[in-house]
Amino acid sequence: MKAHFYFFILFLLTAVTTSAQTSAPATTPAPAVTYPRIAGYVGIIHPLVTTDKTGTHTNFDGFYTVGMPTGINVWKTAKVGFSFEVVPFVRAENGISKMNNFLFHPGVLAALGNGFTFVGRAAFETGGRYGFTPIINKVVKKNKHSNYFVAIPVPVRFGNDKPASATLAFQFGLGF
Repeated sequence: MKAHFYFFILFLLTAVTTSAQTSAPATTPAPAVTYPRIAGYVGIIHPLVTTDKTGTHTNFDGFYTVGMPTGINVWKTAKVGFSFEVVPFVRAENGISKMNNFLFHPGVLAALGNGFTFVGRAAFETGGRYGFTPIINKVVKKNKHSNYFVAIPVPVRFGNDKPASATLAFQFGLGF
């Protein structure tokens, strides 16, 4: 256990030291961004709590579900874009883990300013459910060729002989 702790501390120190390095000021202005602009991303999503007419269900209570959203954003202008996302979900329960759902998640992007973006997505799951997902996304650290972001998705789902449901989730990731 101590070895894991020391490795984690070493990792944090390396990350902080690397991100704290500064470069000399640029002598030429940065080139203007041209549109359309294509950007990719990858992340991790943790559904936290789901509610439907049968009650409230929480992740981490008897099972654990995690997803890995991967996508491409095509910004038409600085304010509007289209996003193509796919998300495989893995569920671990009773000592067994498996990919239990795959989500096709296209949507529209609307830049809100100050690093915030609203994303409205349609949702089509291989598990037979469908619906929509409103998302508020925030870039928390912007680098020269990448950024780190956090997001609050609220998936709303219907179909497959199950009651309508709404889930609150937390997502973080790397854009490039």
